[in-house]
Amino acid sequence: MPHLRITFTPHPVATKTADELRAYVEGNDPVSGKPLMKEVINALTLPLTADEMKTGTTTPPIGPPTYDDTADNLQKYYMNNGMTDFLPIVLPTEERVDAMLKGTSHKWDETVGKMCPAKGSYPEWSYNVRQVAINAVMAGAEPEYLPTILAIAASELPAMSSSTNSFATSVVINGPIRDKLNMNYGIGAMGPFAQPNAAIGRAWTLLSKNLGNGGIPGDTYMGSQGNNLNYNNIIIAENEAASPWAPLHVQKGFKAEENVVSLFRGLGIVPGQGARGTSTDTPKYEEQFSDLFSVLTGFFGGLVVADPLIAVNLKDRGYDTKEKLIAWLYKNTTQSVKDYKSRDFAYGFDYPRSLKGEQPYATWYKMPDDAIIPRWPHEDDINVVVAGGQTNAFFQGGSLSYTVSASIDKWT
Repeated sequence: MPHLRITFTPHPVATKTADELRAYVEGNDPVSGKPLMKEVINALTLPLTADEMKTGTTTPPIGPPTYDDTADNLQKYYMNNGMTDFLPIVLPTEERVDAMLKGTSHKWDETVGKMCPAKGSYPEWSYNVRQVAINAVMAGAEPEYLPTILAIAASELPAMSSSTNSFATSVVINGPIRDKLNMNYGIGAMGPFAQPNAAIGRAWTLLSKNLGNGGIPGDTYMGSQGNNLNYNNIIIAENEAASPWAPLHVQKGFKAEENVVSLFRGLGIVPGQGARGTSTDTPKYEEQFSDLFSVLTGFFGGLVVADPLIAVNLKDRGYDTKEKLIAWLYKNTTQSVKDYKSRDFAYGFDYPRSLKGEQPYATWYKMPDDAIIPRWPHEDDINVVVAGGQTNAFFQGGSLSYTVSASIDKWT
């Protein structure tokens, strides 16, 4: 819908008074700078233009069928048309795309999925194997990475949404594929130290822009400050060999020998936590996780990325499964009802659920202000992943909700 008439309402709106909201209405659209209500009235009443009356479908821009200028100018073409992350790409020549397609047995024209920045708010764009392969080439991927990238694309979760929050996304990769691709899950596991980690994450961003109509500031992207993690997201290959616990994909119902991607969405991750020891005068690791969670929003789930040193220590102290650790965190990471109700997300999202009788929100909103409740509605809102090179007992954690898992093997 290239000519959809859009007016952007000032934010935030939750917990604002009637006078404050009226000032919004009588003020300007923060994106266009024009009077808000005049924009609304004009959009509803002005006659349609010739372009707006056209019917049919619009496809993503794919450029000319051939290009006979310089490689540098082709780089500029892609960049000037919003097809990149504003870093140089690997130019997707026919030869490179054909080589990439050898990474899967699926036909080039097979539909992989549909994507848009926010379901129900934008038209969904459909894409096939070849289109995903093109973006994989652009991201610097090798053909053997393609099944993993296709699995991410098939999830239909975009790496960038249209929310006014500057969301981040993450992929946890499990199974033998981690070693086949030489992914890094040891020292520097989430850093820029391995081509598959970097290229797979970057491919998700590029295909979300080029195949999912995302990442256009003021149009399909509204994150006020943006998020640096959107460049190639948070890619986590779980260190299964060094972990004393079942890997994430097994927890989600897959077999250990299967290759799986598990996708998360939220606000991001806080690095450099832990390493405070476990002596009697310092908080133990599970308490340190809980301390970190207590300053994060409960709107998204909690994700712990623990170094194997921490995981082994916790196992030795009785947490022989992730589920036991998660149960402790759920029970002991709490908040008062007053603090819960004071957060904008609770009023804007959870209060309407309580009015419909949805639990636990209906119960929480009837409790006194000094009552203590869990930070998350459900125990499975918390997930634990093991990654790192055992150089120190560090962990990272953040507001990231598990969304979906998808098979990589399906796309080999």
